[in-house]
Amino acid sequence: MEESELVRKRKEKIASLMAEGIDLYPNDVSVCHDSADLAARYAHLDAAALAEVEERFSLAGRMMAVRDFGKSAFITIQDRKGRIQAFLRRDKIGAVAHQVFKRLDVGDIVYAAGTLFKTKTGELTIDVDEFKLLSKALLPLPEKWHGLTDVETRYRQRHLDLIANPQVKEVFYRRSLIIRLLRRFMETHDFLEVETPMMQPQAGGAVAKPFMTHHNALGMDLYLRIAPELYLKRLVTGGLERVFEINRNFRNEGISSFHNPEFTMMEFYRAYATYEDLMIFTEEMLNFLACEIFGESRLVYQGKEISLQKPWARISVKEALVRHAGLSPALLENEKEARDKAKNLQLDVQESDPLGKVIMTLFEGLVEDKLIQPTFVTHYPLEVSPLSRKNAADPRLTDRFELYICGKEIANAFSELNDPVDQRDRFLMQLRDREAGDDEAHEMDEDYITTLEYAMPPTAGEGIGIDRLVMLFTDSASIRDVILFPQMRRKE
Repeated sequence: MEESELVRKRKEKIASLMAEGIDLYPNDVSVCHDSADLAARYAHLDAAALAEVEERFSLAGRMMAVRDFGKSAFITIQDRKGRIQAFLRRDKIGAVAHQVFKRLDVGDIVYAAGTLFKTKTGELTIDVDEFKLLSKALLPLPEKWHGLTDVETRYRQRHLDLIANPQVKEVFYRRSLIIRLLRRFMETHDFLEVETPMMQPQAGGAVAKPFMTHHNALGMDLYLRIAPELYLKRLVTGGLERVFEINRNFRNEGISSFHNPEFTMMEFYRAYATYEDLMIFTEEMLNFLACEIFGESRLVYQGKEISLQKPWARISVKEALVRHAGLSPALLENEKEARDKAKNLQLDVQESDPLGKVIMTLFEGLVEDKLIQPTFVTHYPLEVSPLSRKNAADPRLTDRFELYICGKEIANAFSELNDPVDQRDRFLMQLRDREAGDDEAHEMDEDYITTLEYAMPPTAGEGIGIDRLVMLFTDSASIRDVILFPQMRRKE
């Protein structure tokens, strides 16, 4: 039967119900229970013990299945916590309610109240004495309803995905739990949660291409933020020495299984700390999450067992290229040899790229996917770290780390550059990169430099990708599986 025919039949049912004065979308019931609550409290009781329970229960949800026997029927109701069976009898719910039920469809939202019993097969069931339609569905659920698997439909119509695939709900319940636990962890360590601007007059705080918008009343262009970093460090300068923010960032970049142009970050700054302190702090944080969620310091991601037991591996960028890619230390000191090597490997490098950028291109192409167990990669080149403090032993490098798990970057952190003269020089270096064609390079930010001139205390800061963290803790293969409404190409 064509879907249009199914819709036509539903419209006929709706017309007949309306003709009888039946309200198709009432809002006058009180729902006091849910399926999980009833299962937890009563599923373990046998039929005899359940018969002694006199309490009356009420719940509501989507009708997902119907077995109609004429004057009686079993239906399955799905609410926010799961599913439960309900038993309807004409002589108990009344003739009017029964006639309404006979014209309902799978997908309609209904209300049911009554006592509990167990069927001969031992299934917990509501013996309904009050039944009501709450919302009539005009469109039928997809044909392949028992497990909606079409990825395009799942992401574009998340409401259908949530109805069809109950396990999807669990991902987003866990996402919410992870964020609550992160807040608890940060507050326990005396961090203050703050909010900083989403629209900024200059795009800064990360190396990325921004989205631009325009404010009519102010008559000025603004950028959706690529990071909150420069504003959070202003707060540290103002005396809020431990701050964090969980919010959205926007980067005008490609879409992949690990990238969405709109994503959630937790960024935090701690005065009188170094990037090495934040390594220890990050180990404690992820161990806290794992123990709260799994009860142990381990998890399984895409078939790989990941140990979060402290301490985690620490390795510099250059050491990683030597150990995991077999490159010689001498090659990593020679710009021409390093560039030739990258070209031979068909990696994307430009003649104008300095040695530090070439090294990072080699690292991304040869090393990243080999870092499966938690690994802190340290000492990033100065050229790709415009806001990081120089390393005292080798000023070509910075006091910075990125955390890799399962071959993907989870966090980025560094000891902050708080020397205003050095910061101006770094911005000038970035401006030269912009003139050479790098549209992701920083612009000059005079206001931020002025902030540093009032003296920012020695500080360390870190950004953690919440979406990627949720992927890890829910065993999700794609970032789209952990974002309720991922960005999609417009449907033609």
